[in-house]
Amino acid sequence: MSGNLLVITSIAHFKQLHTSTNYLILSLAVCDFLLGVFVMPCSAVRTVLGCWYLGDFMCKIHSSTDIMVCTSSIFHLSFISIDRYFAVCNPLMYRSIINSVTITIMLTTSWLVPAIFAYGMIFSEINMRGAEDFFEAHVKCLGGCPVFFSQVSAAVSTTLSFFLPSIIILCIYLKIYTVARRQARAIKQMTKQFDSDAANESRVSRQERKGAKTLAIVVGVYLFCWTPFFVCYIIDPFLNYSTPPVLFDALFWFGYLNSAFNPVVYAFFYSWFRKAFKMIICGEIFHNNSSK
Repeated sequence: MSGNLLVITSIAHFKQLHTSTNYLILSLAVCDFLLGVFVMPCSAVRTVLGCWYLGDFMCKIHSSTDIMVCTSSIFHLSFISIDRYFAVCNPLMYRSIINSVTITIMLTTSWLVPAIFAYGMIFSEINMRGAEDFFEAHVKCLGGCPVFFSQVSAAVSTTLSFFLPSIIILCIYLKIYTVARRQARAIKQMTKQFDSDAANESRVSRQERKGAKTLAIVVGVYLFCWTPFFVCYIIDPFLNYSTPPVLFDALFWFGYLNSAFNPVVYAFFYSWFRKAFKMIICGEIFHNNSSK
């Protein structure tokens, strides 16, 4: 949580970091921060005590917010991969395509669509449609707060909110990887002929490829953390809901760990994050014109 707060503070405060990619990273950090502040504490109480003491309405709010934030994360990562695709694969058109309007649309979509999806599904109880009798007989209990999905709703919701975006992201980064390798070979040949201009172009291209590589690692960490849970969740209804609750809790918390991993990746790969972190810790952001 503190790591994501550092990312938010760094990008929001320092004007040099106000780029299209960093705005998406900022919004993703806000997403992870909200998960740590509002969702995880309630989930921790439910996991440790085994009961939910806040009533049915707050249970729906908690479940909806949880689904919204997790879905919003994959939306952010999808748009970040699109941003990196144009930066690496079509750099001449990048600034004309990825402008302030495009970023606003990306950010709005990343929050609004998951919110409508999550809150609409939970409060309308579409997730239980077709399995209401089973829920009433075997799942519903006093003091519980289960997130229950029928076979159809589990298959549709997990496919649309996780598996389909994940496949799209992986395809985009595979394309970025192949283009980046081709660019690296071309620049290496150019450097032998035209030292100064080619060296400058090589530096810019190398920065873009490094940014794409770093964000690809962020995507990889996300998929590593959340894939076991979503695989279990989509299979469980077809196994007559026989998965032990302890396993579900373990996979859920393993997914939550992703929110803590992202700032570690930024700190390891981004020099700007390390510099901003040092300035924040030393209190230099309170000096005049520190944002510049």
